[in-house]
Amino acid sequence: MTTNGDIDSILQRGAEGGRITPDEALLLYTQAPLHALGEAADTVRRRWHPEGIVTYIIDRNINYTNVCVTACRFCAFYRAPKHHEGWSHGMDEILRRCAEAVELGATQVMLQGGHHPEYGVEYYESLFSGVKAAFPQLVIHSIGPSEIMHMAKVSDVSIDEAIARIKAAGLDSIAGAGAEMLPARPRKALAPLKESGERWLEVMAAAHAQGIDSTATMMMGTGETATERIEHLRMIRDVQDLAVSRGFVPVAVSEKGAAIGGFRSFIPWTYQPENNHLKGRTQATSLEYLRLIAVARLFFDNVAHLQASWLTTGKDVGQLALHMGVDDLGSIMLEENVISSAGARHRSNLHELISMIRTADRIPAQRDTWYAHLAVHRTPADDPTDERVVSHFSSIALPGGGAGTRINLPLVDVN
Repeated sequence: MTTNGDIDSILQRGAEGGRITPDEALLLYTQAPLHALGEAADTVRRRWHPEGIVTYIIDRNINYTNVCVTACRFCAFYRAPKHHEGWSHGMDEILRRCAEAVELGATQVMLQGGHHPEYGVEYYESLFSGVKAAFPQLVIHSIGPSEIMHMAKVSDVSIDEAIARIKAAGLDSIAGAGAEMLPARPRKALAPLKESGERWLEVMAAAHAQGIDSTATMMMGTGETATERIEHLRMIRDVQDLAVSRGFVPVAVSEKGAAIGGFRSFIPWTYQPENNHLKGRTQATSLEYLRLIAVARLFFDNVAHLQASWLTTGKDVGQLALHMGVDDLGSIMLEENVISSAGARHRSNLHELISMIRTADRIPAQRDTWYAHLAVHRTPADDPTDERVVSHFSSIALPGGGAGTRINLPLVDVN
């Protein structure tokens, strides 16, 4: 029989940096009082990040194609091969979007797309090297294990060779794309044509071994159980343990270019129900999301950063997450099409995001991909003044938007 004393003991151990088991994490997720759970998670945040700094990044998600053979049931972005709404952007268009991002202060681009049946390793070598040649200052934080497996299959090469070649071409960091839910039952229900969660993690571990670190993600709210949510965390932590055993030690803030190794951050987000086969049948509540955030901060004793997804949960929940162990609010995304196509309509601008951080009694700071601080805004006098830095609705979701449509930034009226 579980008692309040049992829960208090687990919370105390987790707050002090002790490891909690998956069963204990499940107990906290389902039964711990919310305020006590948040307080313990915030204690962990303060130990990792004692200065009270909450970071953000300016970046742009650039989709090179929406053609995909995987047909995930939750995805509103993809189109099957030969579909009349399928498209691919050429290098000139991709570089144009990179140039816009650089002009607005972006330090990172995320190049993402579908599993195009003709795009092997050679395509990605050309894509990454082309971006790096034109914009060497941009960090390429892109693709995920699913794309790596797909390109290796198309080119008939090993996973290790595919990783080595795209790294040499300019890939700096791997995104947590394609994680969705890692446990077998929900993953098969969501994406029956995708690789297993175990295989997704194996590719991540292979990339870590070659010196490419990454983020880890989780999409919650598609009908998975509380137990399966915790199992997702357990699977990620085990792979991070492997990275630590290889000598990659997670740190709170690294110098740019330093090898953190493994997963540098965990980013849970909530399923968006529009324009896909799942529709609105399953979604996570704000409370479920906040509890998961807090448990993740306690559970991941080997991951330095925890990011809130205000794009999917809303800015109010994003700000509340700052009191549940979160130290990063992610990005002002100058472009985002995939989640937006499924219904994410939350937007912000740079001043508002900084205000969200400051009014939560935290110190805002712009970061790079590796969480090095580029600018710390200790007082309002330190704040940036560029009014053009605005996140926007999907260009595909906007009237008149979509492939081949040139929409000048900013894409929304911040007023």
